[in-house]
Amino acid sequence: MRLNNLIVLRYLDITEDPTFMPVVADERKKCGHVTSVLHQLVEASPHSASTAFRFKGIPDYLNCYRSGKVTPLQVAENIIAALDAEKSNPRLRAIVQSSREEIIKMAKASTDRYRNRKPLSLLDGIPVCLKEEIKVVPYHHRSGTQYLDTKPETEDATVTRKLREAGAVIIGVSNMHELGTGTTGCNPNRYHGTARNPYNPQHFTGGSSSGSAAAVASGLCPLAIGTDGGGSVRIPASFCGIVGLKGTFGRISCSGCHPLSYSTVSLGPLCTSVTDAAIAYSILAGPDTLYPYGLSQPELFLSEVLTPDLKGLKLGIDWTFFKACDVEIESVCRKAVKFLEAFGASVVNVSLPEMEEVRAAHVICILGEMRDFLQPDFNNHFQEMNLETRLNLALASQFTALDYIKANRQRSRTMAFLQNMFKSVDCFLTPGTACPAPRIQASDLQTGCSDVQTTLRTMRYMQLANLTGIPALVVPVGYTGSGLPISLQIMAKWWDEALLLQIGLKLEQFLDKTAKPAIYYDILE
Repeated sequence: MRLNNLIVLRYLDITEDPTFMPVVADERKKCGHVTSVLHQLVEASPHSASTAFRFKGIPDYLNCYRSGKVTPLQVAENIIAALDAEKSNPRLRAIVQSSREEIIKMAKASTDRYRNRKPLSLLDGIPVCLKEEIKVVPYHHRSGTQYLDTKPETEDATVTRKLREAGAVIIGVSNMHELGTGTTGCNPNRYHGTARNPYNPQHFTGGSSSGSAAAVASGLCPLAIGTDGGGSVRIPASFCGIVGLKGTFGRISCSGCHPLSYSTVSLGPLCTSVTDAAIAYSILAGPDTLYPYGLSQPELFLSEVLTPDLKGLKLGIDWTFFKACDVEIESVCRKAVKFLEAFGASVVNVSLPEMEEVRAAHVICILGEMRDFLQPDFNNHFQEMNLETRLNLALASQFTALDYIKANRQRSRTMAFLQNMFKSVDCFLTPGTACPAPRIQASDLQTGCSDVQTTLRTMRYMQLANLTGIPALVVPVGYTGSGLPISLQIMAKWWDEALLLQIGLKLEQFLDKTAKPAIYYDILE
């Protein structure tokens, strides 16, 4: 705790009342026009005949289904063949549970709907996987462990139900860092193994939504759902060169997920493009009576997403914070910022205060809440946990009630800072991660990986959004000299995901050429 400065808050006099749940009211009344905007985004998606590689996204699947070139059933059979190949020669370890019968059943129903020209939504027939932390019938709800839920699940999470109602084809549940307690995706237990980065299988995917990112970046599906308590959607999306969205706290229901950390976690999509993120977000977001923290959320609105430029937008950047990353990442991200300025946006220098205190407060909140929820597991399944999980939960055992209260006082303070700063800027920009995907060492696959300094660098730009509940989006903007992906992150005020999507649509034009991952399945071929 001393070496990692987790005691810093003990010596500070923070007088703000604690905020234990970062729920922010919003009284704005905006006309949504969500459906028409989404259809315009789909129609505007690139369909070039160029031989250059690009990820196949939701619009590509829809074009094939609508034209009859490919059916959801044919897609399902291609995916099953790829999953079978993965079982006999595990290269990715992205999907850890799947059922041929379930996939075929959903795909047949979708094929019939397209034949009758009655698709349920823009996700009808779209292959999707969900992180193992989320309940999906009939799979085991293990959250990356080898001891949880020995019986198949009998009830879907809210997001799973919404995907089924939208007609999506759920191809299985995806791998994850055990209990979400790390950022690499390293999981050496017997059921899971460590997911591999499709761009370089000798490197981590990032965690904890490791399999979700690997599945999308490898082409197994254009959309996956993850959870993000400390960057667990955005880190793997950044490391695997895809788009990742963490919604405002409460925007997407967490009902049916293991409540590992109830005040920092948001659900979100990992996908091939900002358009795909907009489609998934519009279907998954909204109030849920089973999840009280999102009941008072404002109406969804996307009408501003389609603006041709970014004139009038003020992009806040704390350059000292921005530069706290690898030189190669800083250089690429600076160029991406310049690209956004060419659309008419202006950069405003800001100072994000007390980021060290924010870091400590976030760690105390997320690990303290995990330790509380996992008390029975810690007592009864300690020897079945990975070593890194044991270490992190043992560390959290040292937090006191005073530490937790002080961390939530810091949360109140930081949320007040942001509310004031959003009066002068529309969003904040940072790199996605401070380093590229770390290399996997041979011992990691046997005993796990616990590298505190790499963890801190990986999470550096993530924790502000998790502690305060603001939404954040990562978009790929380039590659390192060794071919590993680099991303830029956009953070906006509470409930303003539309602004993230608006800027993200422009930002993804910055990347002239998408590099093809070393492991890639072209499911539509």
